[in-house]
Amino acid sequence: MEDALIVVTGFMGSGKSTVARALALRLDSQMVDLDEEILKQEGRSAKHLIEEQGEPAFREIETRVLRDVLHNNAAGVIALGGGAWTMPGNRDLIVSTGCKSVWLDAPFSLCWKRIVAGILDGKDGRPLARNEQEALTLYAERRAAYASADLHLEVTGYKTADDLALEIVKALLEC
Repeated sequence: MEDALIVVTGFMGSGKSTVARALALRLDSQMVDLDEEILKQEGRSAKHLIEEQGEPAFREIETRVLRDVLHNNAAGVIALGGGAWTMPGNRDLIVSTGCKSVWLDAPFSLCWKRIVAGILDGKDGRPLARNEQEALTLYAERRAAYASADLHLEVTGYKTADDLALEIVKALLEC
């Protein structure tokens, strides 16, 4: 497990970035948030890229940045954007580099609560989930792709990021 890169996936609001940070801390490794890396390389957030260039153009950028991170970065843990894992080419790329994938399976109600709280806190909105119905439809569409991850973790509002990081470490040690 020490040499394996760990990729954390799940729906928006499932806690990918927060759990990935806790996991990297626990493993004493570096963590990369793919959306933050896109912002760093492109000078625009995922939201702005999607709104300005459309989702297909954003997905091409996302795949390029993912490839860069997988091949040129010393990170031990990568937090994907909510849609990155749903792209078959990205999953193939992740698998081909020997990464272990972890799906944070949070119930929709928890994800939506966190999405709304983020918007109220001044964070960028979600251009692919502008309202609850759009988000629920997207959530349902993406679940099958998320289910193909190596590890499936149930997320509840009662588990902390550190609790989930510990569960991931234990589960990966058993692999």
